[in-house]
Amino acid sequence: MSILLTDTKLEGIKEKVLHGERLTIEDGLYLYETPDLLGVAQLANQVNLKKNGDNVYFIQNMYINPTNVCEASCSFCGFKRKPGQEGAYTMDSEALLNYVGERWNDNIREFHIVGGHNVEVGFEYYLDTIRTLKKHYPSATIKAYTGAEIEFFSRISGLSMKGVLEELIKAGLDTLPGGGAEILTENYRAKMSPDKASTDQWLEAHEIAHSLGLRTHATMLYGSIESTEERLIHMDRVRQLQDRTNGFMVFIPLAMQPRSVKASLKRRTSAFDDMRTLAISRLMLDNFDHIKAYWINIGVQLTQMALTFGSSDIHGTLIEERISHSVGALTSSGITRDELIHLIKSANKTPIERDTFYNVVKTY
Repeated sequence: MSILLTDTKLEGIKEKVLHGERLTIEDGLYLYETPDLLGVAQLANQVNLKKNGDNVYFIQNMYINPTNVCEASCSFCGFKRKPGQEGAYTMDSEALLNYVGERWNDNIREFHIVGGHNVEVGFEYYLDTIRTLKKHYPSATIKAYTGAEIEFFSRISGLSMKGVLEELIKAGLDTLPGGGAEILTENYRAKMSPDKASTDQWLEAHEIAHSLGLRTHATMLYGSIESTEERLIHMDRVRQLQDRTNGFMVFIPLAMQPRSVKASLKRRTSAFDDMRTLAISRLMLDNFDHIKAYWINIGVQLTQMALTFGSSDIHGTLIEERISHSVGALTSSGITRDELIHLIKSANKTPIERDTFYNVVKTY
């Protein structure tokens, strides 16, 4: 496959990519600067085709947010509520089962569970959530609690993060989602999420999870105050951890959502930034099998475009997503399997329904 570049300064990066050499942060900075976006896309597409061919993966999953009560004060979050605040909720077992039962179908393979850092309930509440779901829906994979939540559980329980993870695994935990990472620099976290796990703590939570046999996910929340260098430092830090553990399955760049669905274009990431960031993620993260285009944040049409910018996964059906939609996401809160299949096929790719661990369920 020939790669046509209009920016001759990309030739050196092209040679590295074609020879499988790791890109540096300096290379990444130039990929963000070059006017040749389609050149960057071609390079990322070449890497993805080598890893995944024309296959594009999706899963039938359900989002569950058991509580929105949270001690943290992340400046980008519209989901959290303080104890007693209007709209605050915490599902007990009955409410949890009612919520799932009203939305369940037998094709769902994964529960994706993220919630608030609720100091009003103990660690046992979070264990019981997993136990309850595992008991009533044993066929569904439990993908629960971010690295930041693991650190929070450690503080409220008095257990080490390893002890927390061991108890969660006993309760039925199968994998960790990638949230809570935001941008993995302390400069960013001090300003945007000062009450949550530090960079080192988030990375440690996942490293411990990998050592205990869990394969996990990694995200990056981009589009606010971070510099492009900070995005690349974030990618490099998860890349270094992946070198040590090979425990991450996928990297998910998440476009920051504004606080209101009525927010202007100037308050949103641009299509150019979204596509460039996905492509650069594919090029920088040479030791990751998959880069996910998160249709909830960038929309279904840009998600189709992402399939030629290095992405090999478009996430899943979700049923009812709340976190991004509590701020300014403009997409629907769920999508059908048939729509996902159409989205992939109309981009001339092969739809692969998967389970959480990228085992093939069905090829369409």
